[in-house]
Amino acid sequence: MALPYFYSPNLLSGNDVMEMDEDNSRHMVQVLRMQEKEQVRLTDGIGNIVLAEILQPHKKKTTVKKLSLEKKEAPASSVSIAISLLKNAPRFEWFLEKAAEIGIRRIVPLICERTEGRQFKKDRWQQILVSAMLQSQQSWLTEITQPAAFAQFVKNSDTAEGSMKWIAHCEDEEKAAVALLPKTSQSSVVLIGPEGDFTPKEIELALQQGFKAVSLGKNRLRTETAGLVAACLLAIH
Repeated sequence: MALPYFYSPNLLSGNDVMEMDEDNSRHMVQVLRMQEKEQVRLTDGIGNIVLAEILQPHKKKTTVKKLSLEKKEAPASSVSIAISLLKNAPRFEWFLEKAAEIGIRRIVPLICERTEGRQFKKDRWQQILVSAMLQSQQSWLTEITQPAAFAQFVKNSDTAEGSMKWIAHCEDEEKAAVALLPKTSQSSVVLIGPEGDFTPKEIELALQQGFKAVSLGKNRLRTETAGLVAACLLAIH
């Protein structure tokens, strides 16, 4: 059985004995009923995994001793999804959870011309991403940025040689299929629009900035579904 897994952002600071924060301490002691000398795994979300032993269980400040350190390298390629905010916040949160479980490296909430939802719940959404990382036993935490205006994002989205920039929209035109895209060892970013799709003006702007039109399949998808399909196809591509 896998050891309990926790997130500790300041994992490598200080000495070999560290004090867990109150949330982690409470979960260890009151939920899992862990005792002295039991072991846990800790990650800082940037590839470091520490095996630790509980020295003193306490519901607010459990202390642990670091036993060993393992470093997981970042994936050779990374996928970013820039996706419109939604009026229905739970649907957007569902997308965040699933995208993080799949291993998407970065999520950019977009504000497009037809975007209806404007809520940005940084703390809540960060916790969803942390929980998804731990659930899927990963050691790299999905980043979520501040919301970005569509035009500003596409104009500033310079990428390195070998990377890919895509826009998934519903207009009738020739599009590449994600499953047939050439492989890259660099990074990729895909734009996902709001309910009602991107406007023709936004699509034209993205194409002018080097984005290529891409198809996610023959069916018309909800925003969060389109985001998940793109996540699955690009992450395993």
